[in-house]
Amino acid sequence: MSFDLLVKNATLPDGRKGMDIACSGGRIAAVEKGIEGEAGQVIDAGGLLVSPPFVDCHFHMDAALSLGLPRMNQSGTLLEGIALWGELKEILTVEAVVERALRYCDLAVSQGLLAIRSHVDVCDDKLTGVQGLLEVREKVKPYIDLQLVAFPQDGLYRSPTAERNLLKALDMGVDVVGGIPHFERTMTDGASSVARLCEIAAERGLMVDLHCDESDDPMSRHIETLTYETQRLGLQGRVAGSHLTSMHSMDNYYVSKLLPLIAEAEVHAIANPLINITLQGRHDTYPKRRGQTRVPEMRAYGINVSFGHDCVMDPWYSMGSGDMLEVASMGLHVGQMTSREAIRYCYDCVTAHPARAMGLEGYGVEKGCKADFVLLQARDTIEAIRLKATRLKVVRGGRVISETPVRQASLMLDGRPDTVDPADYAPHEH
Repeated sequence: MSFDLLVKNATLPDGRKGMDIACSGGRIAAVEKGIEGEAGQVIDAGGLLVSPPFVDCHFHMDAALSLGLPRMNQSGTLLEGIALWGELKEILTVEAVVERALRYCDLAVSQGLLAIRSHVDVCDDKLTGVQGLLEVREKVKPYIDLQLVAFPQDGLYRSPTAERNLLKALDMGVDVVGGIPHFERTMTDGASSVARLCEIAAERGLMVDLHCDESDDPMSRHIETLTYETQRLGLQGRVAGSHLTSMHSMDNYYVSKLLPLIAEAEVHAIANPLINITLQGRHDTYPKRRGQTRVPEMRAYGINVSFGHDCVMDPWYSMGSGDMLEVASMGLHVGQMTSREAIRYCYDCVTAHPARAMGLEGYGVEKGCKADFVLLQARDTIEAIRLKATRLKVVRGGRVISETPVRQASLMLDGRPDTVDPADYAPHEH
């Protein structure tokens, strides 16, 4: 047989070793040992990890790489970030949004990040961000699946034109209904916004992804309303609650009621480890709350949990590099998820789980899936997180679209030339 691309001797995330991956016509034609045939390109994986691409299901691409415009966030708080973004919106142009977003997409590809769900602010009557990111979505379609969320940053009811603008953005082709109930003027308005946004999604056959309870206030309980509306409107599997940070401050008895409701409604949960531990707990002295939602407990209930990057060099977060392995690493540290099984789970939180939340078609390294994958300088998913493994090759549609050299140090110690490969330091498995 003849293939476009043949990858030999790969290790897969589920632990299978010595596997060959054959690709034809943009799809994976076979995944098995000892595939024979001609190929336009042959890659010897050398026993290293071949993974489906990384997926970031919570990001703000309209603000990415805008750090310092028009000024810096001095307090480092969520509320100053929102106020600063309001200042930036006044001078935002479509051209600037497009330029920064495309630069970020180039970075994402180099990191093996080939699917992104980006919220885009609609509380701007010109819908500058929406125009810009719709253009970007078309430009990057050959190499990134970009899903857009109509996000009323200033509140569906708090901002007088937010609902009108949200509906217009959806008419323009934005994919998902967003919201921010905890930023409404009252808890009642917040609950009403959840109901209205879910109704809009049900009427249009769309998915929902709400910034939900991004607060240290244990009484911010809009996730409960979101689970109810999901059930009422038959939206199971199509709804995500992002952040959910108030849950780390909630009474344990209430959480014992809440988690089964989330599981029953099949609501996806999206934690954002880097930003959650940076913005939350700002009013605490010591001990300081760290902000991340209750990931291990959600895992125990079978809730589909994802980790998002959220921000890169913008009014809320001055760091970031588009590296979802950094996100997974922070999530496992903050969640104290250090068993071997839990670390593997955290890898799934930046690959398979967000792919499921976004409804990505043909995702995975199996026969019939899209030929999208990443060759990592690591022998398994645990090592990939530990080392923030180099993305040696990034493949889209059966074609290599990014390459990075092997990371290896050359030592000259006491006249003993030697090399150090971080992957040489593997644990003793028992």
